[in-house]
Parts: sequence; structure tokens; C-alpha cells
Amino acid sequence: MIKIGILGAAGYTGGELIRLLLNHPEAEIVFAHSESNAGNMVSDVHEGLVGDTPLRFTDQMPFEQVDVVFFCFGHGKSRQFLSEHTIPGHVKIIDLAQDFRVKSEDTPAQDGWVYGLPEISKAEIAQAQRVANPGCFATAIQLALLPAAHMNLLKEDVSVNAITGSTGAGQKPGSTTHFSWRACNMSIYKPFQHQHIAEIRQSLRQVQGYLDVDIDFIPYRGPFARGIFCTAVIKTPVPFEDIAWEYRDFYRDAAFTHYSDKPLDLKQVVNTNKALVHIEKYGEKLLVTSVIDNLLKGAVGQAVQNMNLMFGIDEKAGLRLKASAF
Repeated sequence: MIKIGILGAAGYTGGELIRLLLNHPEAEIVFAHSESNAGNMVSDVHEGLVGDTPLRFTDQMPFEQVDVVFFCFGHGKSRQFLSEHTIPGHVKIIDLAQDFRVKSEDTPAQDGWVYGLPEISKAEIAQAQRVANPGCFATAIQLALLPAAHMNLLKEDVSVNAITGSTGAGQKPGSTTHFSWRACNMSIYKPFQHQHIAEIRQSLRQVQGYLDVDIDFIPYRGPFARGIFCTAVIKTPVPFEDIAWEYRDFYRDAAFTHYSDKPLDLKQVVNTNKALVHIEKYGEKLLVTSVIDNLLKGAVGQAVQNMNLMFGIDEKAGLRLKASAF
């Protein structure tokens, strides 16, 4: 059994991670850390787990007892935590925050962090000690654009719109997550400057070899709890049939990402680790649609998928989930 520690276990991602790992055939949760909830039943905070586990939150971090630790912190806290604590070298780390996703002078490749998008880095993830789990918007947008990048189609600015559920904002209440504001409402935020753009560009550059255009991304807050619905427009003269063949082939061996010939809807992927991608062509404009569950393929589902790869077990273990289609 893979012995697991979870830091930041009281938030949405922590709760979803616990839910998945309780049903994982080769996982054992050793500790779920939360200082503010220490001693409380996990099911008192994550009420969907009532009857599923006697696990309690703890303020202890017995790293010597685990094989892997998941960081479910808010952005910026993972780097600070590692500067203040020592984790044994044999313990693998999967960080769900953005702290180590983008390589720079502060996080060079030799630091050992691997960007955890299995569709393009499966071999590297399998050998990694530390994995930076991709962001939710970043996952949906990259999976929409990577086959096009592989065909060298990203030669002009790409227009992207994506709408996310309220769980993408985290569990801490805010003015834009309150039900009475969010219900039957929509809004945009961080247009053209969302923090995920840097990791999107990094992956597209990795696959295409260069990226000299802008990714014009407009994020939307949606009036639903979970999921991301993404559309991207690429200008290209390449025939539809050639592009469709590339999309099918690019994801032919992917465990959870699938090309669909039919238009997509969000309920096809909610409560699963799947990503679905669809394309249509209108003259020289290629419309790409992608859908994921922001908490699963966009966060902890992908993190568990990465854990499976890191420990050399079935990539789909603990992730055979049915969509909430109705």
C-alpha cells in the first residue's frame, strides 16, 4: 500500500483527495493535516464522507511514516512550507498549488520538479520525486490546444474563453462565491492576465518548439458548482480532416483524455477524471471545445493519476468514476 500524508486537508481539494484515496485499491491515508481542525472528524468538515471513514484531522506531520505527501495549500504557501520544514528525501511530493509549475531562475529544472500533465510528460512523471500538478484552467486549455501545437498551427493569436464552477475559488467564502450572488449569474475576472497563462505557454512551447503568439484568455465565473467548459479559436487553412486525425491520434493512448466527434456538454465529465475534446471548422477558423471537472482532472484526480504513475501502478487506479450525466 502507498502510505499518504495530506497537508491542507480541510479545503475542497483536500476533501476530494480524501474521497478518492479512501476508495483507491493501493492507498492508505496515514494523516490528514489541518491545524484549525485538529482532533475533529474528517467527516464533520467533509460531510459527504459521513459513514466512510473514522479518520480525524491532526496537527502532526509524521513524514517518516509516508511514501508521498500531497500539498493542498493555497498558492504561495508550498514554497514557504518547504523553506520552513524538512521532508525526508525518500518521500515524494505532489503540489497542487502553482508554486513550482513554471520553470524560471527561481525554480530551475535541476530542482527536481516535473510539471504533471500526463498527456505530454508521462515518462518524466514516472521518474519524478516532486510533481507540480497543473492548474484547472491550464489543464482544460492545454488539452484543447496541444494537438494543434503538435501540428505547428499556433501561428496567430489564440482566443480562449473558459467558464468554471464556484469550487474553483476554494472553500473559503468570498463575495463572488456566495450562493445568492453566484446563482443565475456570470462574470469575468483576470482577463488576459490569469496566472495559468504562463504554464499554458510553457507546455505549448514544449510541444510546438516555440510560441510567438498570445493566448488571449478570458476566464468566467459560472453559476454552477464544478466543471470547466472551454472554447478556443485558432486560425488555420489546414483541412478539418487532417486536424481531426491529429486530435484523435494525439490522445489515442491517453488514459483519460478523449477526442469526441460529437459536441460536448459539461455533465459528460463532472465527477470524473476525464477530459473530452471536440473540434469544428468554419472556413479558416478552428473551434476547439474541451471540458473537465475542475476538482478532478483539474486538480486532485490528476494528482492521483500522477501518484499512480510515480509509483508504477495502474494509471487508472482509484479513478474509474462515472459522470453525473443526470
